[in-house]
Formats: sequence, C-alpha cells, structure tokens
Amino acid sequence: MFFLRMIARSFTRQLRRRLLIALTVCLSATVSVAMLGVVFDVGDKLNAELSTYGSNITVQPKSDAVVSDLYNTDGATGGTAGAATDPTSFLKESDAAKIKTIFWAFNITNFAPELDQHVTAVNTKPVTQGDGWAVSLAEYPTKTNVPVVGTWFNKKLKLASGETTVVGVEGMRSWWDLQGRWPKDGTKEAVIGKDLAKSLGVAVGQGHEDEAAVQVGGTVSLTRGDKSIDFKIVGVYDSGDDDNGSMYVSSDQLQELVGLPDSVNKIEVKALTTPENDLARKAAKNPAALSQDEWETWYCTAYPSSIAYQIEEVIPGAVAKQVRQVAALQGNVLQKTQAVMILMTVLSLIAAAVAVANLMVASIGERSSELALLKAIGATDGAVSRLMMAETATVSLLGAVVGAGLGSGVAQIIGQVVFGSGITMRPMVFVLVFVLLALTVAVASASSIRSILSLKPAEVLHGR
Repeated sequence: MFFLRMIARSFTRQLRRRLLIALTVCLSATVSVAMLGVVFDVGDKLNAELSTYGSNITVQPKSDAVVSDLYNTDGATGGTAGAATDPTSFLKESDAAKIKTIFWAFNITNFAPELDQHVTAVNTKPVTQGDGWAVSLAEYPTKTNVPVVGTWFNKKLKLASGETTVVGVEGMRSWWDLQGRWPKDGTKEAVIGKDLAKSLGVAVGQGHEDEAAVQVGGTVSLTRGDKSIDFKIVGVYDSGDDDNGSMYVSSDQLQELVGLPDSVNKIEVKALTTPENDLARKAAKNPAALSQDEWETWYCTAYPSSIAYQIEEVIPGAVAKQVRQVAALQGNVLQKTQAVMILMTVLSLIAAAVAVANLMVASIGERSSELALLKAIGATDGAVSRLMMAETATVSLLGAVVGAGLGSGVAQIIGQVVFGSGITMRPMVFVLVFVLLALTVAVASASSIRSILSLKPAEVLHGR
C-alpha cells in the first residue's frame, strides 16, 4: 500500500516531466499504431488500387501459350493492333463463366473473353459537325486488316450457384479516356480507338483545327468474305497505347461475322492476389515439385500462380499465366510501402526511448535528495529502481492508451486519403504496439536508472 501511495504522490510532483513522458509515449504510440495498422491492411488496398489498371492473369489456348513462350511475346494486352495475323486456336466462350467456380472465385473481380480478328472496314456514314464541317466518303477509302476485338462490355452472368455477376471490359478499362459511352452487349454498337477513328473519318474531326473535338455517331461496315455488318460508333477511346488502332464490338456479332461461333482466343482476368514469395515462385515453375504441406499452403493462398492453376483446372485446353509486369509491380509497391511504414515505426520508438531516458535522468537528478533519503532509511537500490520504473510505466501506459486511440484515427485518415476506404484495425496491431512500447520504456528506464546505484546518501544529504 505504501508503494502505491508513493506512485500516486509522484503525479503531484514533477508534473511537467510526467506530462512530457506521457506525451512522448503518446506520439510514439500514435505513429506506431497508424503505420502498423496500415501495414497489416495495405496489401488488399494496394491490390485493389492497382487492379484498376488492367488484368493480372491471361488465359490462352495451350498452343498459343507455347508460341508466346518460344518467341517471348505477351498476349495479355487487349486489342490486336500489334498483331499481323489472326489466331488459329481458340477457347470456348461458354467456358469463361467457369472462372467464377474456382476456390478463389470471390477474388476474381472481373474477366472478359476476347476474339481478335482482322477485317475490312468501310466508313458508310461520316459525322458532320455543327459548324458545317463535313467529310466526303471518297476521302476515306476502304481500310483492310483493321484489328477488331469481340468481347463482353458489361455482361450480366447467372452462375450455377444461383448468384449473378457483372463482368466485361467496361470495368477492366477504367483508365481509358472514353468520349461517348460503352456499347451494349449483343447489339451492333462499337467503340473505336482514336487513331483508327481518325484514319476512318469516324467521330474525330479530320482536318478540323481542333482534332480533339469528338462527335460520336458515325457508322462503320465490317466485312469478311460475303458477310457484312454495320456497326454504329457510340464511343471513341484513348487508351494511350496500340489499342488506339483497334475497334471493340460485341463478341457474338464478331463471331457471326467471321464464322467462329462460341470462340475466343483469350480471356483477361482481374484478380485480387497475394504478393509472390519463394513458395509461389517455386510453384509457378513446377507445382509438382511441391511437398504436400507446401501444396496445400500454395493452393489455399491467393497467389497469382495458384489462381491461374485453378483456372486451368476448370477451362479445358487452357493455359493461364500471370502478367509478370503487374504482379511484379504489386509486389514491389507493397514491399516498399511496408518498408517505409515499418521504418517510421522504428524511428518513432527510438525517438521515444531517447526522450524518455533523458527525461528520467533529469527527473532522478532533481529528486536525488528524496531518493538518497529513501536509501538512508533502508530502501535498497532495487526498491528505489522499481519505484522509478513503476512511476514511469504508469505514466507511459496512460500515454499509450491515448496514443492508440489517436493512431486508429490517423490510420483511417490515411486510408480515406490514399485508398478511399477505411483501414481495418486488427487487434494484433494494438498488442504489438503495446509490447514494443513496453520494451522501449523498459530499455530507456534501465539505462537511466543506473544513476541511482551511484547515489551515496551521506554525500547527497550533506549537499556534496
């Protein structure tokens, strides 16, 4: 009881130093809780943020995948502007919905099958602008080998489980600058890249002073052999890459035009994934080389390679591969972000340790007479040291509790500003921070309390 009264009385003396210790610990706890809270939640947030910039898994027929590996090509990007020939092997479009039946189905946020073909395109209805500008059809001769992509735009699928989902390129090309609107699935509508629109005289003002001016509403006739379909241009997009030379139409319309029913040569998949580690890289090379425990861990973790493997299991004749650039970007950004936040946490703890140690040394110096008197009446060095550490621990605990609350608020602010959503604060964050602060305060106290051992009661009480 006497020991507790001594601790309680310490709050009425040296109040300023006690408040400074509490404030130091509070600030360190605030930074630590905020940074570690973001660290433990930043993986999903970054994956969701980066996944807005396209697919991270591409599904191809096995023969195409072999060719891609042999010639070091990547079929992950949409469009066919860079391709000289049409694909000769295909997957069934009707199999695409099976992607949502794999173990990690809820991590598949979007996907879109694609049929890439080259057809003849003719501008059959030029666009006139309100200022009287118009074009002549003669100015735009027939274009051959125009790359056209048949795909899903915003297709609603009913799954075997009874659930429904909406998939398509509309959600996978969110970074495109689209003027107009996306076509409706199953209709004779199309969107066209700005470069192709310019060369065909569709929607972009050729010869006009403001070439960025867009007037949507032209018509392009696509022809293959004796089959021809007119498509109304409802949007012009700027993708910033070779896709600007392509045209996107509904997959069923292009399949009818080229005589390839239920055929696609690629499926782009966007999935929320866990950054790769050594196990994932080992599995990506050869899943059969994994032990039973490694296999179960890998298969039940949302690595890009494990999701790709499961897609191959449900789509016959398919090879699913992760887009290495996207996967590497996700892993690098995540690792660097976590490293910066952990470094800030460590620096805040070091700063807190130095500040607490200095404040305790100053406090012990001011209370040297009191401590010497305690030793003179029989208190041991250990008892006096425990008293000082108990006082500091009590003050630090109050600061840590307040700092933990403030840190949670700071983490939410970071989440809203950076990711547009809140941060999920896990209990382990608070446990870890309190353990780290306890160790920090203990080290700081131990280093400063050593001065108590050198106190000689006779000299101190006589003013020497």
